[in-house]
Amino acid sequence: MNDTALASVGAATSARAKILLVDDRAANLVALEAILGSLNQTLVRAGSGEDALRALLHDDFALILLDAQMPGMDGFETATRIKARERTKDVPIIFLTANDFDTHLAYRGYATGAADFLAKPFDPWLLRAKVQVFVDLWHASRKLSTQADLLRRSLDERRSSVPGRVDVDVVADLRSRLAGVEEAVADLDIGAGMGPGGDARRRLGQRIDDLRQALEALG
Repeated sequence: MNDTALASVGAATSARAKILLVDDRAANLVALEAILGSLNQTLVRAGSGEDALRALLHDDFALILLDAQMPGMDGFETATRIKARERTKDVPIIFLTANDFDTHLAYRGYATGAADFLAKPFDPWLLRAKVQVFVDLWHASRKLSTQADLLRRSLDERRSSVPGRVDVDVVADLRSRLAGVEEAVADLDIGAGMGPGGDARRRLGQRIDDLRQALEALG
């Protein structure tokens, strides 16, 4: 692997995930920042659903922690709008709810595409663990995207130098790196079971399968 490829993989692995914190109460946002600060990721505040939608126009986020009950545009409407946008439809959402949150509202939340629910006050360890799962999935997804980009570039370079020929060593190297991503995702499945991030893991697994099939066809 050349220096440029190594730099690309390294950047995908070391980049900080952005986590959007949405709550109309500043005190709740401060509490979330205190709980999640030790994860060493980038935490972005939004004081309303409208602020959250504006933030999502400018940045890509690994996860959204969304207060379900806010004045004006509540969490459900905000989530519906997030999922309606092509750019943000796959961003996982964890709803933050009051203790008296009933089953009907939970169904409504899942219908909008929520990945999970957490009731206030939070267990700090549980919240950090759930968020860490999504951060790890985000890193795995970025790494997989980098591998796919390297595959396309490598094949383009080989085909331009020798038309109609794909170097077996290139395919073998990409298979090896893809196997590393598969192992990382498998470790996430073992650590988290079918809990938070299940949908995100399934989507990532499908992307891995697609890339694996492409490599097999080339081989």
